Order: sequence, then structure tokens, then C-alpha cells
Amino acid sequence: MSGIIGRKIGMTSLYSAEGKNIPCTVVEAGPCVVTQVKDAETDGYTAVQLAYGERKEKNTPKALKGHFDKAKTTPKQHVVEFRDFRVEFEGGVQLGQELKVEEIFKEGDFVDVSGTTKGKGFQGVVKRHNFGGVGQQTHGQHNRLRAPGSIGGASYPARVFKGMRMAGRTGGSKAKVTNLQVLKIMPEKNLIVISGSIPGPKNSTVILEK
Repeated sequence: MSGIIGRKIGMTSLYSAEGKNIPCTVVEAGPCVVTQVKDAETDGYTAVQLAYGERKEKNTPKALKGHFDKAKTTPKQHVVEFRDFRVEFEGGVQLGQELKVEEIFKEGDFVDVSGTTKGKGFQGVVKRHNFGGVGQQTHGQHNRLRAPGSIGGASYPARVFKGMRMAGRTGGSKAKVTNLQVLKIMPEKNLIVISGSIPGPKNSTVILEK
């Protein structure tokens, strides 16, 4: 599949031809540099490695700097590998080539977007697992309304089963949203407008796959 690395700008809305207001997300996608091209003969599979975002040279390990020097580009912040890159690019993608969003996507395409969700810290079961509280009541025991209730542990099994839906750290994990439609592409600013919401806060790195 083909794809590109980008940065989430924020959300806005567009009107469709029927006058419907569509919530959408704006992503600064690319331009990305091809830092490695893998083929079946040498690597056992075909893939294209893309890099995005500038990185200070003094903070770049020498081995990684040599990797970027081979592609004749400056050190980059994010590196992502896309297996079986789009057929149209087979044989046409060269080391050090710069790929832009309009070369990979077009308006009307459906994309999958991966990112890291917002970290919420330690949360209770109501926020973490959408529990309704004890009986979903607004009265009764004043300090038990948002409690998880009984978890079934007694003298047997005398322990908590793994995977129980309980309070704990929420968010900050990888997530993917599929089948979002590309509504608009602005190549002069490297922007792509996608319907719906995508994981992560503003300015977070996201991966768009076709």
C-alpha cells in the first residue's frame, strides 16, 4: 500500500454540494523523502521507506546520519516503511526522491489514518470503559455512583482475572481510523482535508495509508 507521513493541524468543516456541513480534519502531509527502497531480491519483500520532519544534526546518531546522507537529504525526525508501495510507483521511486501529497492521493480517495491517541492519565471505569455507575442512579450512596461494583472475587478464585475492565491508564496508545474520504487537497500548502476525526492532538504525527 502507498502512503505518506504528516502532521495533524486541526479540525474544521466543509459544505457538500447538497449543503450538508461535514466535519473534517486538516493534515499537513509531506513532502516526504525516499530514504530507502527495498526489493524482493535483496530484502525478501518490496517496500519504500519515507522520512518526514526536520531534525537537528547534532541530535542525530552517526549511523542514522549516514543513512540520510546516502539518500542525499538532511536528518529527518520520523521514518516510516510502506510495504508494497503503489503499483504506479514501481520502478519509478528513486532514493532521495521527494514525494508530495498530490502524487499519492486524489480527492475522493478513501484512506486509513494511524496515530497516537491523546493521553488521559489514570482514569476510572466510567471514563475509561463507559460504565454507567452503580445502577445509573443519581441518588443513594454518595461515594459509590462512579464505582465499578463487584468484580466477583471471593475465597475462590482469590485473585483478579487478567483483562478485567477496571480503572487504569487511558489513552496514549496507537490507533487507526479506516475509510475516511479525502475531501480536498491543497498542493501549494501540502494540505489534505479528510472527513471525520483522526487520533491524536494537534501537531501530532500521523500516517496516511491508501
